[in-house]
Amino acid sequence: MKLRSKLSLGIGILFTLILIQGIQSIRYVRHLSVSSKEILSDNYNSVHYVSEMLRSLDRFSQDSASRRTLIEALTLQQQNITEINERQVTSALEEKVGRLNDSISGEEVQQIRNDLYRIMELNMGSILAKSRGMESSADEAVRWISVIAILCVLLAALFLLYFPSIVLRPIDKLKQGIVQIANHNYDQRLDFGNNRELRGVAESFNNMAQKLSQYRRSSLDRLMTEKMRIEAIVNSLHEPIIGLDSERNILFMNDEAFSILNLKRGNVIGRNAAEIAINNDLLRRLIRELYSNRESDGSHEPLKIYADNKESYFQMDNIPLYTNAVGEQERNFIGNLIILNNVTKYKELDSAKTNFISTVSHEMKTPISSILMSLQLLGDARLGSLNDEQKQLVGSIKESSDRLLDITGELLNLTQVESGKLQLHPKIVKPIELIDYAVKATHVLAERFHCYVEVEYPEKISKLFVDNEKIAWVVTNLLSNAIHHSPENARIIVGAKQHDNWVDIYVQDFGRGIDPRYHKSIFDRYFRVPGTKTQGSGLGLAISKEFVDAHNGRIFVESEVGKGSRFTISLRV
Repeated sequence: MKLRSKLSLGIGILFTLILIQGIQSIRYVRHLSVSSKEILSDNYNSVHYVSEMLRSLDRFSQDSASRRTLIEALTLQQQNITEINERQVTSALEEKVGRLNDSISGEEVQQIRNDLYRIMELNMGSILAKSRGMESSADEAVRWISVIAILCVLLAALFLLYFPSIVLRPIDKLKQGIVQIANHNYDQRLDFGNNRELRGVAESFNNMAQKLSQYRRSSLDRLMTEKMRIEAIVNSLHEPIIGLDSERNILFMNDEAFSILNLKRGNVIGRNAAEIAINNDLLRRLIRELYSNRESDGSHEPLKIYADNKESYFQMDNIPLYTNAVGEQERNFIGNLIILNNVTKYKELDSAKTNFISTVSHEMKTPISSILMSLQLLGDARLGSLNDEQKQLVGSIKESSDRLLDITGELLNLTQVESGKLQLHPKIVKPIELIDYAVKATHVLAERFHCYVEVEYPEKISKLFVDNEKIAWVVTNLLSNAIHHSPENARIIVGAKQHDNWVDIYVQDFGRGIDPRYHKSIFDRYFRVPGTKTQGSGLGLAISKEFVDAHNGRIFVESEVGKGSRFTISLRV
């Protein structure tokens, strides 16, 4: 049966039930109306005629028109006889009325009254009987209407319960087929039997599924070809590469990765990396980097690996992979790509550079010290006085020598950090001691630039367990930078404050400030903010960061152009 026929049948059944209910209701209401009309038109008229005759009988001796009214009412009564015995009583009444004359006796009037009362009693009784019959008919009508209504409701309920499922069964079947196609089950087919309306839909659906299946097979072939091509490209790379899915299962590894991890292909692909890492120290280190939830940027120390009977260094690049599902804006995490870049050559060059800088710095300290000693002797009055021009030249040489000595010291500190020979000698120290040291060390410099250094220090603050020399050097370097980058007669604030288990030592100036895009770069080695006129090596902040990091602390800057800068060292109590 067609879907349209099913819908027409269902609507027709409901319409028929409503029609039956309506016809039966009208029929019983009509029956009650006719019965009520009969009561009102027949018996009520007889009662009315009797009432008229009684009133005319009361005025019979006083009004000549009453006789005519009595005769007319009697005539009408004779035409409206409906009850048993009513005709005999009416005939008797007619004889008695016919004998009436002007000299009517009271006994005759009473006999006529009795007949009238008898007629009224017969009609009133009939009215009562018919009223009871109407009540019975009404009750019967209610019963039948209720029965029919209940039957209609039951039929409608059964219809509403089963008919939608019958009509919607093909649609549900089509919906399930679409869900199967959405789940990539392209072998799904539909068959609606003899349903001509949905046969075309089924044929279109089956054709679509067949084409999708063919497309999937062809796409799968292309994907396999691309997969082999990518595997060939990955294996041709000299850097070890590892691909993981979102569950940290190993998807692929190139030959270099298998070699450096000392793993076999058949025992790795498809397994969870954490499971394999239990017995593989290098993979465990790589997985630990993944679970730290950070994207590698090459800033952390390279991994030292013994491969091919030699010590090698690899820089790990962890690249999280994301994709956008079709029709969605939100990116979904699908895995990680780990690339190990062999930086052994650069590490060796860096080590050679560090050794060279260390050697040169040590060699330079001796002549610089000799120059400073000679300048000190030249300034001694016992060897002779200098004129103003000579004093100016000696001062300029001393300033340059001091700057060279500072640079040499910074280079030595840098080589100490780079070579991993940085040694800390922590001890308990008050933050104010570090600040006082920095203020005294830069006192002459502040006077030279006409800067006022203001110290802010709370009454209660915890002591620190740090290498006081290195942290004091950091504070001194920050205060020195603030003086150099402040205008004359400027105010500089150096202070400390505590929050929870951290103590912040800060240096704030009100100079030109630093552009926000350089806030991270200023802690890189040899970096100097473009446009800076103050001379320097670009190593002070880099060394300061290394010293603070060695204490597991933090150093950062807050600055806006034109409003000055605030450098903060945050150390754990």
